[in-house]
Formats: sequence, structure tokens, C-alpha cells
Amino acid sequence: MTATDLGLPTAGGLDLVPGTDEPQKAKDYKSDQEVRWCPGCGDYVVLNTIQSFLPTLGLKRENIVFISGIGCSSRFPYYMNTYGMHSIHGRAPAIATGLATTRPDLSVWVVTGDGDALSIGGNHLIHALRRNVNLKILLFNNRIYGLTKGQYSPTSDPGTVTKSTPMGSLDTPFNPVSLALGAEATFVGRALDSDRKGLTEVLTAAAQHRGSALVEIYQNCPIFNDGAFDVLKDNDEASRRIIPLRSGEPVRFGPEGEYGVTATGWGGLEVGKVSEIGEDNLVVHDPTIADTAYAFALSRIGDQHLNHTPTGIFRQVTRPTYDDQVRAQLEQAKQARTPDLQALLRGKDTWTVS
Repeated sequence: MTATDLGLPTAGGLDLVPGTDEPQKAKDYKSDQEVRWCPGCGDYVVLNTIQSFLPTLGLKRENIVFISGIGCSSRFPYYMNTYGMHSIHGRAPAIATGLATTRPDLSVWVVTGDGDALSIGGNHLIHALRRNVNLKILLFNNRIYGLTKGQYSPTSDPGTVTKSTPMGSLDTPFNPVSLALGAEATFVGRALDSDRKGLTEVLTAAAQHRGSALVEIYQNCPIFNDGAFDVLKDNDEASRRIIPLRSGEPVRFGPEGEYGVTATGWGGLEVGKVSEIGEDNLVVHDPTIADTAYAFALSRIGDQHLNHTPTGIFRQVTRPTYDDQVRAQLEQAKQARTPDLQALLRGKDTWTVS
């Protein structure tokens, strides 16, 4: 059962209620709590960006909910003047699923980190994505455990020396975008904490999407993993490494647009010089392709060292949502009105033990 079925007004992927009489501003979303992250933390930029773009959605603050797990990013609900819940380690998607299923009038957001979401919470994350629950999941990726003082995380570079890996990490790191696409997420994006414009564009599209939306945000931890994404923030380096994804446009980048992406055998993609590839052979970006193979190939461009890093929206497709279907089943059961409780409990698979 959708919001429309319930008589609720909608806009994009959101279930809306009538807006306030006066236009909202960023300050309306700032709580009275002191923001307590380390100086220079990328979380500040993300927080300010979200507080600035939420007023454009036309939602009442009491119809927005932020649910977090455990970690530095998970302090987020305290700083938002909306409803919210600081839940338990890795379980925010499970709690948010229950809320989204029972309250179609709410815009439900999950704020998590690379440790919270991809380690103890990995199972909850992939199932929320594959079910296509109407959630907006913000995954802050700083490639380290910050709150617990600098242990390696599921996205840390191989060889990373930390308190828990004194001789260097041996683990192969997750690619969060690839993981989300493998779980059939209907919306997957990536942005940088320092790119406010790009982050706002991806977040706005995620907010308007109906279904599971995961946005990976590269976020700097100045204390335990400082400079992890510096090559993407230096103007010269960024132009040679960041591949902006724009729907309907050829995938190309570089100071003069001299590099581009072309298809290879076995469904892969590779980077080359446009002068050698030929403009006609450049891939034209289309995030609405139903098959995940194209978006997955995009997510595999580059490596952990950020030699080439696509940013923007990888996938944006439509599929029935889990919460809508649950509400439809409940309505169907209600219409059936089975009067015999024993018949309902016994069902068809019962037997008598003598």
C-alpha cells in the first residue's frame, strides 16, 4: 500500500504532509546540542550540507527521522532538529525498516559509518538494500574506526598500521558502492564531504527516490586517518582522478576533458585518452539501466588508491518497495477478515501426534 493509496500527498520518493506556513531555513534544522566532533572532521560539512538542503524538500521537521548506529557519524541525530534515534551497533537499518514499514508518512534516514555498516552491521545493510525498503542510507566512509580510537575498518587500505593491526592490515577492503549494487540497491551514489555542490545534488536525488538509496560519502578523519582523500581535494589531482557521472552525457574527465571511459570485453569498462578511444566510443552514462552490470563496472573503475574515482549517481531504477508491499499484504489480510483464529494458527501444515 503506497502513500497515494492512503491519501497522503507525495513528491518524488517522499511521503509528504502539508508544509509549514513559512519557508524553512537551515537554522530550523539545527538542534540546541553542542556539535562535538574533532576539529577538522568531515562530518561538519556533511551536517551543514544536510541542514541546508532539507528545507527544499517541503517536509515538516516532525515527519523526518534520522536513525544511527554506533560511531562518530552516529551522533548525527543529536544535532538535527527532527525526530531521531541513536540506536545500537550495526542495527540502524533493521530499526529503520520497522519505522518505514509502519509509518509511510515519514522520511526515514539512516546515518552510519564504514565500521558500523560494513562490519557488525553488514548483514542488516545488505538485506535492507535487497528488500528495497524506502530508506535513505548515508554511509560515511573515513576508512578507519574513529570513535574507538583508530582501529582498521572494512574499508581500510591493505597494509594500514593501526592499534589493531600493528604489522599492517591483511584484509581486502570492501568497495561500498560495489557491495550495494551487488545487493540490488535501486539507488546508489557517491560524493565527497568537501564537494558541497556534488553532495547536495546526490542527496537531493536520493531523497526523491522511492526505495532503498545508499550514498557513500568520502569523509576525512583528521585524527586517525588524516588525508585519506587528499588527492581528490587537490584541484590539479582531482581533475585527473575524479570521474563525474552525469546522466545522458559521455563519461569523460580531466583538466581539458581529455580522458574518457569506454567499454571493453566481458562487460567491463576502462579509462583511456579520448584522442585514442574516439569520442564516438565513449560510454554515455545512464543510471536507469535495469541490469546492475553497467553500474557495477563503473564502481570497479580505479582502485583503493583513488587513481580514478567516479562520483555521482551510479544507479537509479524503480522497483516495488518492501514497505509498500507489506502494507498491501496487511490490507489484504484485513479485507479477508478470517474469523477462525484456530484455523489461522493451524494453517495447512499441521499434524496430530498420537
